[in-house]
Amino acid sequence: MIDRTDVEATITRVAVAAFTYYPERATEEPGYTLGEDVAWCIKPLVGLQGPARGVWRLRIAGLITDPAADRRAFIRDISSLARE
Repeated sequence: MIDRTDVEATITRVAVAAFTYYPERATEEPGYTLGEDVAWCIKPLVGLQGPARGVWRLRIAGLITDPAADRRAFIRDISSLARE
């Protein structure tokens, strides 16, 4: 289980990253990579290790780049990892 504050921090970071992302960002901002945003978003989830961490990284990348992604499902699923 992961601390609720870490889950909430991750949700907030994903929202910020998704809001500021646009497809041309890498060419307009030299040095920017989606991987950096994903790493920043998942950083609070230090208790999440192994293959599960990789799955969440891919899911977060999709949420950042796809404006039509189902963010409600993400919030529900990641919240289920939190301990009370």
